[in-house]
Amino acid sequence: MAGLRPTRQRVALAEILFGGAHRHVSAEELLAEANSAKVNVSLATIYNTLHQFRAAGLLREVAVDASRSYFDTDTSDHHHFYLEDEQRVIDIPASAIVIQNLPEPPTGMMVTHVDVVVRVRKGQ
Repeated sequence: MAGLRPTRQRVALAEILFGGAHRHVSAEELLAEANSAKVNVSLATIYNTLHQFRAAGLLREVAVDASRSYFDTDTSDHHHFYLEDEQRVIDIPASAIVIQNLPEPPTGMMVTHVDVVVRVRKGQ
């Protein structure tokens, strides 16, 4: 499992996360799904596992603000809409946004990817 020790909890969470179509999930949503599936796990373990999966390249983290992140099972290059009213993330194809004129990265660094999160809400 991407160099991670396959603990019972990691395997159970991986089955929940990757058992279907690509999706975006918060730690709290994953905890609720784990509880429904009778997987005994704490929120701290959920966070640790999500960050371990991200570090191993299995997930992308989509930070929508300082206190809220979603984890995306689709690790390909693409961007996101954040639907503020629904507190939900949906994909924007990479080809829909053109990134131009990026600044030169600091010496010894390289750009690995650019994440664009477009925040939207229902019009008035």
